Amino acid sequence: MDNEYFASINDVSKQLNVPAHTLRYWEKQFPVAIRPTTGNGGRRYYRAETVQRLTVIRDLLYKHGMTIAGVKKLLRDGKLPDAADALMSGGAHAQKIATPAPEKNTDIINAVITMLEQAKNILAQ
Repeated sequence: MDNEYFASINDVSKQLNVPAHTLRYWEKQFPVAIRPTTGNGGRRYYRAETVQRLTVIRDLLYKHGMTIAGVKKLLRDGKLPDAADALMSGGAHAQKIATPAPEKNTDIINAVITMLEQAKNILAQ
C-alpha cells in the first residue's frame, strides 16, 4: 500500500460539500460501504475508494432523490457499482481518484448512469 491515500473527515466534507456530521450519520446508515480508518484520538480518515462510495451515495441522495432506504437496498442487493474499483483497475493513482482527470469524467458518468439504470429497475420491481 505504498500509494495509499487518506483524507480527514474535514477534507472529505469540503470536497463533497457535505457537513461532517452528515458523513458520520452515513457511516451509521451504510456501515458496510463506509468504514473510515481511525487515528489518534478517534479522528476519521477515509481511503480514496471510500470517498468514491461517499460521492456515489451523495449523488444518489441529493441529485437523484433516492432515499436512504433505497440506497441501503442497492447495497444489500449488491447493485451499487463501485466506481473507485473501476478507476483503480485502470491504474489511476489514489490521489487522482479523489479528483479525477477530465478524461476520466466520461468513465465516471457512464458508471453512474449504469448504476442509476440498475437502481431504477430494482425499485420498479
